[in-house]
Amino acid sequence: MLVLTRKPGEKILIGDDIVITVLDARGDSIRIGVDAPRGIKIQRSEVVQAVADANVAATTAGADDEQRLVQSLGKLTAPSE
Repeated sequence: MLVLTRKPGEKILIGDDIVITVLDARGDSIRIGVDAPRGIKIQRSEVVQAVADANVAATTAGADDEQRLVQSLGKLTAPSE
């Protein structure tokens, strides 16, 4: 990992077409701007991890999930009187 110290207004160049600009630094956080081509995905890692965790959780069935599904489907297909 490359670690750099930058002041607000200073930039970091990545390749020929990505520019990271330090916009502001306050306390324990900074604001950055990213200028990149439209085809480049820019995502926050914590959001990507949360989505991945939610996808894994959605594929894991609980012990009573199958029984509830069968009961629900039975209600949908029960003949009407």
